[in-house]
Amino acid sequence: MADISAAMVKELRELTGSGMMDCKKALTECNGDMQQAIDFLREKGLAAAAKKEGRIAAEGLVESYIHGGGRIGVLVEVNCETDFVARGNDFKVLVRDIAMQIAAANPLYLNKTDVPEEILQHEKDILRAQALNEGKPEKIVEKMVEGRIEKFYKEFCLTEQAFVKDPDKSITSLLLEMTSKLGERIVIRRYVRYELGEGIEKKQEDFASEVMKEMQR
Repeated sequence: MADISAAMVKELRELTGSGMMDCKKALTECNGDMQQAIDFLREKGLAAAAKKEGRIAAEGLVESYIHGGGRIGVLVEVNCETDFVARGNDFKVLVRDIAMQIAAANPLYLNKTDVPEEILQHEKDILRAQALNEGKPEKIVEKMVEGRIEKFYKEFCLTEQAFVKDPDKSITSLLLEMTSKLGERIVIRRYVRYELGEGIEKKQEDFASEVMKEMQR
């Protein structure tokens, strides 16, 4: 069992607005995994940030980000509840970071629920075949597939991806953190990403790595 430090409890409290004892219990139940602890609190209805999810967020910003002299372009809409928050520096920085995240990590989907069922089923079939080919017993294959699907989500779904500036937190954790800090519901509504020559056979250039380096500055 992971050693739950006071610093971990404090961080979870800041991310969710939950009580200290609830945060400690969540971390203990989730063996110290911060993201799982956030999900645990949300499922139990204990995360203050999660309680804002039913509120309407129709204000916000549309942010553009262009990288590499026009090689990669991103447009993203991030919503909040009031124009006051939308005009604040914290929110502007958040939206800029999200635009750069999209440029760097190239997510194919916004959320887990956006992955088409046929794509998800196809991926599961491949993962199941891989596990069987590895000689794994059938009784544990399904659990292995579930674990590997979670890795698929973390690679291709924006809200599940690790935040490039701080890989210890996901984009969902970042949004919850800012929701708690700003006191308003914050949600990524939609985005589009363009890469010059995408779909055309050409010499491969790793523009995403360039964006990641820029974000770390």
